[in-house]
Amino acid sequence: MNDLIWTPSPETIERANVTRFMRRHGIRDYDELIHRSTADIAWFWDAALRDLGIEWYEPYRQVLDRSKGIEWTSWFLGGRINIVHNCLDRHVPRLASRTALIWEGDDGAVRTWTYGELHAMAGRVAAYLRARGLRPGDAVGIYMPMTPEIVAVFFGCLKAGAVAVPVFSAFAAPALAVRLKDAEAKILFTADGVSRRGKKTPLKPEADLAAADVPSLRHVVVLRRLGIDVPMNPERDEWWHEAIEPQSADTPTEKLDAEAAALVIYTSGTTGKPKGTVHTHAGCIAQMSKELAYYFDVKPDSVFFWVTDIGWMMGPWEMVGVACFGATLVLFEGAPNYPNPDRIWEIVERHRVTHLGISPTAIRLLKTADESWVTRHDLSSLRILGSTGEPWDPESYMWYFDKIGKRRCPIINISGGTEIVGCLLSPLPITPLKPGTLRGPGLGMDVDVFDDDGKPIRGGIGHLVCKQPAPSMTKGFLKDPQRYLETYFSRWPGIWYHGDWAKVDADGFWFLYGRSDDTIKVAGKRTGPAEVEGALIEHPAVAEAAAIGAPHEIKGEAVVCFVVLRSGAAPSEALREELKDQVVKHLGKTLRPETLKFVKMLPKTRSAKIVRGVIRRRYLGQPLGDVASVENPDAIEEIGRGA
Repeated sequence: MNDLIWTPSPETIERANVTRFMRRHGIRDYDELIHRSTADIAWFWDAALRDLGIEWYEPYRQVLDRSKGIEWTSWFLGGRINIVHNCLDRHVPRLASRTALIWEGDDGAVRTWTYGELHAMAGRVAAYLRARGLRPGDAVGIYMPMTPEIVAVFFGCLKAGAVAVPVFSAFAAPALAVRLKDAEAKILFTADGVSRRGKKTPLKPEADLAAADVPSLRHVVVLRRLGIDVPMNPERDEWWHEAIEPQSADTPTEKLDAEAAALVIYTSGTTGKPKGTVHTHAGCIAQMSKELAYYFDVKPDSVFFWVTDIGWMMGPWEMVGVACFGATLVLFEGAPNYPNPDRIWEIVERHRVTHLGISPTAIRLLKTADESWVTRHDLSSLRILGSTGEPWDPESYMWYFDKIGKRRCPIINISGGTEIVGCLLSPLPITPLKPGTLRGPGLGMDVDVFDDDGKPIRGGIGHLVCKQPAPSMTKGFLKDPQRYLETYFSRWPGIWYHGDWAKVDADGFWFLYGRSDDTIKVAGKRTGPAEVEGALIEHPAVAEAAAIGAPHEIKGEAVVCFVVLRSGAAPSEALREELKDQVVKHLGKTLRPETLKFVKMLPKTRSAKIVRGVIRRRYLGQPLGDVASVENPDAIEEIGRGA
C-alpha cells in the first residue's frame, strides 16, 4: 500500500463515533466491522440506532420483513417515530440557545437561528398546514431559495405528517408542475424571487405558471426574499409573514408509523417523466444519522457545510443528519465562485467550519483561480472534507487534499443516490485513504461488484450492485412501481443494480468510474469520462473538460471531448492536437480523442455536476429528455456550436 496518502492518528481513532460503536460490540478492526454490518443487517441496524440514540414513540417489534423480496422490504415493524422529534423536539430543553444554522446569502448577508428559533418556526409551519386542512400523507411542494425558512418548511412538513416534495428553485415552471402534479401537492411554499451571482430573478411568476397546471394545489405561501412586487392571487396566495409567523409555535408532532412517507425526491430521466423516489421517516433517520455520525464523525460542536440545494438529496440529508446530533448547519444561497473565487474558503474561515462537502466539478472550477485565493484564508478549523456526485480526477482530488485540507483532513468521498438518500460506498474516518478512493461498503450496505455475467469480480471494473435491502431504499417510484422494478431489479433478480462502474483493487480499496450510461468503450477497452477529463485538466490551458463516447463504425465507440480553456488561452489546431496527445500520454493510443471541441461552458446542475448524458444526446442530435436540472441551459446549445 505504497500509495496511501492519509492515515488516521491514534487520537482520531480514539475519539471517532464509529470506534465507540465497535468497542460496544467487541469489533476489532475495519474488516470485521464491514463483515458484521453486512452479514447480519437486522443486527446492524438495530445496534446502530440504539448506539445513535434514535428515539421512538413506540418501539419496533421486528427490524425488517423481506418476505416480499428485497424490492418491497418493510422496516421497523410496529415502530412509531417522527424525524422532527429526533432532530428538534428532544433538543429544545437542553439546546434551545445553541446555533442550529448559519445562513449566507448571495449578497453576503448572514443570519443565524438557534435550535429554539428553528423549532418554533417549524412548529408554526406545522400549525399552518393543519389549519389549512392538511392531513398526514398529503404532499407539500418546496420551491424556495436556500434560506433559513426552507429548513423550517422542511421540518414543519414532517412535524405535521405531510410529505415534503423539494424542488430546485432553478427549475422552470414545466419542471415544477410535473413534479407537483405527480405528487398531488396541496400546498406550495415559494418566494418572491432568488438571488444568484448578484442577479435578482423573480420566482413567484414561475410558481404561478406551474400552479395553473396542478389541480390539487390549494394554497401558495410566498416568502419575501427580495422585497420585489410579484402577482398575488387573493384566493390562493398568502405572504409568509402573514400566514406563518402569527401561528402558534407550540404545535404537537405527529406520531407516525415507521414506514410513513416523509419525502418524495424526483430524479431526472433521459426519457419519460421524472421519477419520484419515496422515503420514509424511519428510513431517512436511520440512514442519514448513521452516515453523519459514523462516516463524517459529526458531534454537537461540529459546523457542517455542504455546497448543495434542497432539490438534491444532499439538502435533506444534511438537514436531518446534522440536526439529529444538535450540530450547526451552514446554508449557502449563492455560487461557489461569486463574487470572488474564494467565496467558499471565506465562509469556512468566517464560521469556523469543521466539515466541508463539495463536488469534484466545483473543485475543478475553484482551483483554476490563483492559489493566493486559498492561502489568504485560515482553514485550520476544518477536520473532515467530503465529496460526492461524480468520480474524481487525480489532480483535483490531490489539490483538495493538499490545498484545502492541508493533508490533515480525510476526504470522505461518498457515493449513493437519490434512490437511497444515502451511500452505498464510503470511507470511515478511522481508515487509511488512497487518492480518489471510496474505501469500501457503507455500513449495513451489502454491496458487490459483478461482471457482465452477474459474478463477483475483483481487480477489474464491473457493475456496482447491492445484494440486501436497506431501510432508506425508495418505496418504488411514486405511482409507477413497474418502472422501479425495471430500473433496479430487471438485470439480476433480487439484486439492486445501481448503474455505476466500480472496482475493488488488490488491497480491498473501492473506486468508482462513473455511470454505466456515461462509460466509454473503445475497441473493447472501457474507461470512465473522469479518466479522460483528468488527463485533459492537467494541461495548463484547460479549465474544465467533459468526455463522452460517440458511435464509431470500426471501434464501436470513439472518445469525444469538450474543453473550456483558462483565461488567456486561445483555441487553435495546435492546441487541439496537443490535448489529444495529452490523453494518449495518460491513457494510451486506443483512447486518443477522435474529436475535441472548444466550448465556452459546460452544462451543469446547480451543484456543479457536469451532465454528460445531456452533452452526449445534444452532440448526437437525440432528444434531450428532462433537462430541468441544468442550471445553464445555454451551455447545451454551446455543445452544438463548439469549434
